[in-house]
Amino acid sequence: MTTRADQLREALAALQPTHLDVEDESHMHSRGSETHYKAVVVSAAFDGKRALQRHQAVYRALGAQMQQIHALALHTFTPEEWAEEVQVPDSPHCRGGSKHDLPKA
Repeated sequence: MTTRADQLREALAALQPTHLDVEDESHMHSRGSETHYKAVVVSAAFDGKRALQRHQAVYRALGAQMQQIHALALHTFTPEEWAEEVQVPDSPHCRGGSKHDLPKA
């Protein structure tokens, strides 16, 4: 069975990453399964690009798949930046606010 994370990895291969990590972080959130992801993408395609341009390239690569997920934490690097042993931050746990949350008693 192909997971949504697998589908995201397959689509992001279009950026020819030298390192790619897609992690399903849905368990940390209240909107259900396969809704929240964290992606670390290292690609020469990001050379000379600002963060916004890098994210736009990721969104283009994912296309319609972006409509199927609630959140995507992006960490985009050039190979040179990645070689500097950057630290990818941990994602925060959900702070609530989902209409799926149970009302407080």
